[in-house]
Amino acid sequence: MSNELLGIIEQIEREKGIKKEVMLEAVESAMLSAAKRVIDLKPDEEFKVEIDRSTGEIRAFRNNEKVTNIDFGRIAASTARQVIIQKMREAEKDVVFGEFQSRVGEIVSGTVYRFEKGNIIVDLLGKAEGILLKREQSPKEEFKQGQRIRAYVAEVKKDTKGPQIILSRAHPNLVKELFELEVPEIYEGIVEIKAISRQAGERTKISVCSKNDKVDSVGACVGMRGNRVRNIVNELQGEKIDIVRFNEDVREYIKAALSPAKVSEIKLDREKMKAEVIVDDDQLSLSIGKHGQNVRLASRLVGWELDIRTKSMIAAELLGGGKEEKPSGEEEAGSGEGAKTKKAKKDSAKSARKDEGPSLEDLSGIGEKTLESLKCEGVKSIADLIEAGEEGLMKIKGIGEKKAQKIISEAKKLI
Repeated sequence: MSNELLGIIEQIEREKGIKKEVMLEAVESAMLSAAKRVIDLKPDEEFKVEIDRSTGEIRAFRNNEKVTNIDFGRIAASTARQVIIQKMREAEKDVVFGEFQSRVGEIVSGTVYRFEKGNIIVDLLGKAEGILLKREQSPKEEFKQGQRIRAYVAEVKKDTKGPQIILSRAHPNLVKELFELEVPEIYEGIVEIKAISRQAGERTKISVCSKNDKVDSVGACVGMRGNRVRNIVNELQGEKIDIVRFNEDVREYIKAALSPAKVSEIKLDREKMKAEVIVDDDQLSLSIGKHGQNVRLASRLVGWELDIRTKSMIAAELLGGGKEEKPSGEEEAGSGEGAKTKKAKKDSAKSARKDEGPSLEDLSGIGEKTLESLKCEGVKSIADLIEAGEEGLMKIKGIGEKKAQKIISEAKKLI
């Protein structure tokens, strides 16, 4: 039994990565408890059990004198197996937690195992199970059972059932990590990713710069004939990616971030980190984008609040507030943020609602105080609500779990 026990423990160490000493100490403790049940010990007597680390011999000592009248073979057989199994489970959980805790912020591969209330359970190559929560899924992606999947490790928590590995396909850093895997220049540190903004499933804007004058940062990310960026787009199932060249000149940086729209002029308020961007009338829709997507992502990328204005808007203001001729169709859009006159704010707010569809004011059963709280926290549209999700809303003062669920439910009805 002694040699067999030692052999089993050594095998577990090789296969499971559980340290031999941890297992031996656990078996010693269990056998000590079992031995105390079959011998008569006085309160002041000391009793201990030891396993020889080289031979596996089991020895017991009573007041430092070796005990020979106990059948340790029978005791070991009945207790060791149970202890080893229990210790293996505990140690495996610790090993898995340690391994994936060190991989937070990385991409892992796995297989879609099952679906559970909108969440996707992912088998991480037999080592553990990860959970891709519904809120962390890209809205335009669909997966089937058994399909290979790559996801970003967002968080690892300790749970009574074992480590809970939270995965994400919607996190902006998923795109960042994919570029690091696909572009050697980024992995080697020659090209640096300066910022990234993303609306999962729709579009991502990423700004890059090169630390080597001989290396073109944008060209390196695009690759020969667009192969590198195409691979990433395919991985994200068609999500559009804009690669922007970072520029220390804020005006040039904003122009690049708003691409493909053409900007005529930019006025900066450096103290408030706001920029008034002037475009031709025919560039308004393009600069704002579908549901305000382009200007919103550009604003996050550069870290400035962007107010899109057209030359005709400004001309109308200069005429003393006369009625401004509105552009037709979607070109009647504008962000309205940071406008300098009451009329400009009113016009751009109306046009923004027309371009972006339903507004926060269209939400049913939501009070004015709640609306004001949402806007103060930067949630200014239905799209912002959906993106924030229940957890994001619960962080806002005055909004609990039930209210967050109600707001998201009402918002989805308006989409």
